Amino acid sequence: MKKILLLSDTHSYIDDHILKHAQEADEVWHAGDIGDLRVTDALKNLKPLRAVFGNIDDTEARQEFPLNNRFVCEGVDVWITHIGGYPGRYSPAIREEIRANPPQLFICGHSHILKVMPDKKLNLLHMNPGAIGKHGFHKVRTMLRFTVDAGKIDNLEVIQVDR
Repeated sequence: MKKILLLSDTHSYIDDHILKHAQEADEVWHAGDIGDLRVTDALKNLKPLRAVFGNIDDTEARQEFPLNNRFVCEGVDVWITHIGGYPGRYSPAIREEIRANPPQLFICGHSHILKVMPDKKLNLLHMNPGAIGKHGFHKVRTMLRFTVDAGKIDNLEVIQVDR
């Protein structure tokens, strides 16, 4: 079993609250719009990090992290990308691939809106952790925490921080 901290849209912002939750996780996953790589460096100093670059990320971030990150963790097939869309409205860049080979867990960021929803047609769980950074229109900063174990996703919690 692994405890996962899922975040997105840090936009160069990192604080002790984020780092505290990262310390409690087994792995940290970042769904893009990292901003300054000091954010991911701080996270990597604490725990293993899986991340993708987002639309605001510069060349340096794009060299370190992929656009799409697909992997298996504790028997769960995971796909992380920054701009992914939602069930029934996936981004044109990934639409055909996700239909042809859906993961069990599809994660994206970009919207700054926390959403967790099933895609019953593709039999997957979609997660967007919202935004934990301070840049953007969101009024509440959010992250997700959950466990993956033996092919199952469980113990999902929303971590909410006032702006």
